[in-house]
Amino acid sequence: MLNFEELKDFLSEKADVYNNSEFIQDDPIQIPHRFSLKQDIEIAGFLAATISWGNRKAIIKSADKILDIMGNSPYDFVMNYSENDLKFIEGKSIHRTFNGEDFTYFIRQFNRIYCENDSLENLFLVKNFETNFYHAIERFRLGFLQTEKHRSHKHVSSPYKNSSSKRIIMFLRWMVRNDQRGVDFGIWNNIDPKNLSIPLDVHTGNISRKLGLISRTQNDWKTVLELDEIIRKFDPKDPAKYDFALFGLGVTKELF
Repeated sequence: MLNFEELKDFLSEKADVYNNSEFIQDDPIQIPHRFSLKQDIEIAGFLAATISWGNRKAIIKSADKILDIMGNSPYDFVMNYSENDLKFIEGKSIHRTFNGEDFTYFIRQFNRIYCENDSLENLFLVKNFETNFYHAIERFRLGFLQTEKHRSHKHVSSPYKNSSSKRIIMFLRWMVRNDQRGVDFGIWNNIDPKNLSIPLDVHTGNISRKLGLISRTQNDWKTVLELDEIIRKFDPKDPAKYDFALFGLGVTKELF
């Protein structure tokens, strides 16, 4: 086992290695990287993050399908779709349990949100007394999904229900963190990167346990907080950079 300083140096070195433009080509983050308009980046990024479970190649293929349906202009499509467009989409198979009905529901919600806001950032703002996105994600869920029950709600997980909210946390890293390396966008200027957490899934969870970063066996919100506690000691201003280290170690299986 490494001591604190050794672990910090090791993970900082790995974060530096893996946080580069080569990371983009095999990752779902390549989807929003195809755009320059802020709203296009947000919509493409949110949809790509939403379907990010399973094989990365399959995720990217499904995201390509989503963009094709939207004419490769997500914001324009969201603001100008017709009901016939939505009827066409409803019968489509998109990605695993995220189907055409879910996709049309999201499109309607995007339209409503962008009619009232110029950015999704407004729905994720962290309040002064908050140190993470626990409450902000729930406020987003209420603003985006509203209270009417719909099957699509299951695709936006809730930390209030102890979910790790991995896909939303990943999307937030993309939007908030400016890594100066062309990977994370950093297009949201009103949210501090210090509040970001590590997107916790099976791979990052297992690597974190092998390194002694966490002790809990579940990959849930309580474990996100446990990981936060030590990761933020490594770098209080940019804790999410260690996502690259943990992910990279998982891919290379360096610790196995």
